[in-house]
Amino acid sequence: MASFWKRLFGGGRGEPIVIVSGLPRSGTSMAMKMLEAGGISTMQDGIRTADVDNPKGYYEDERVKDLHKMTDKGWVKDARGKVLKVISFLLKDLPDENDYKVIFMRREISEVLASQNKMLDHRQEKSETEDEKMAEIYRDHLEKGDVLLKTRDNFTWIDIPYSETVKNPLDQAKRISAFLGGGMDARTMAAVVDPELYRNRA
Repeated sequence: MASFWKRLFGGGRGEPIVIVSGLPRSGTSMAMKMLEAGGISTMQDGIRTADVDNPKGYYEDERVKDLHKMTDKGWVKDARGKVLKVISFLLKDLPDENDYKVIFMRREISEVLASQNKMLDHRQEKSETEDEKMAEIYRDHLEKGDVLLKTRDNFTWIDIPYSETVKNPLDQAKRISAFLGGGMDARTMAAVVDPELYRNRA
């Protein structure tokens, strides 16, 4: 993978960090698995293990959850040349010392909410916010997130639709590869997409 990273350097900040982002339950773990299959190392700690809601694994680094309150974020630069999963609410908290190539997963909000509710059911928990209100919160958040992606000079991004990735994984794998400079094995990336896990549809 080193050959195409060399084409992506910019701003004197070294190799870019690939960020997989989106709302919770929007296909971010699937995207992480695709990138791993394509040959990019994932930055994860293995603390959160696979379960019934994510049988293929979560691909998370627990430190990401505290980005918004950290004063020392120097560890993030260890992800240069790798891929890191960052929930969309925490994109604003990524340090400016790095360049980021953001793969933003887009999924119908109704599907996101259905998936989240099912996860809560599995944990025998209940949401404290009505779906209608949560949908409004998410729409507002995504609008602000789009502004962030467009205005931070160390961010470049691509939107990847979750449903289309499940239906036509090869097409989306090729788009991701092109976004990252080309040279990735799109067929291997597409092969890890499991349509059986598309369990909450709009």
